[in-house]
Amino acid sequence: MLSKGRLEAFSDGVMAIAITLLVLELSPPEHGNGVSLASALWHQWPSYVAYVVSFLQIGVIWLNHHRMFAPVRAVDGTLLLLNLVLLMWVALIPFPTAVVADNLRAGGSDASTAMALYGAVILLTAITFVALYGWITHDERIAGTLPSRRALRVARLRFSVGLAAYALAFLLSWVSAPLALGLHAAMALYYAFDQATIQTESVTSVEAG
Repeated sequence: MLSKGRLEAFSDGVMAIAITLLVLELSPPEHGNGVSLASALWHQWPSYVAYVVSFLQIGVIWLNHHRMFAPVRAVDGTLLLLNLVLLMWVALIPFPTAVVADNLRAGGSDASTAMALYGAVILLTAITFVALYGWITHDERIAGTLPSRRALRVARLRFSVGLAAYALAFLLSWVSAPLALGLHAAMALYYAFDQATIQTESVTSVEAG
């Protein structure tokens, strides 16, 4: 069976490549006579916004993946499969990011479609991440001693809030693409705070009391 170290190293590599691919979509603007470089650079603002939001998304996934796997003691086939599915969605994020960057400025149905594509990929990523968290914490075989049931319920509730917000962002894409992208940015900041650490150290004192 694959070791935890190899799984984390492979996951880190995929996320590093995905986050690097984002910057490849940024290119020097072309500007002809009568158009200043400053104006041409400003014209590319959707590319900058999409890059920042997606960088935050992948960066936060990496942060919480690290936090979530810290207490893992055993790796089984289901864990490997769920982690692989998560990486599939993470590796795909640069594609909808580029689509959003190309269509956000124009507005209209194309911007909504682009944002819906982005929202769908992020929502599927979030669903898989929650499934992975749920598998790690479903019993003590994977992560050793687990927190109290109450602590796990609270953690899963936090993830449920995120899933609801990502679903809302997907629906909001058809109303306002910029607002949907803003909600994605807000959720990335929300998950930047520690939502995934499995606090096994505190279990003894909780259960002893």
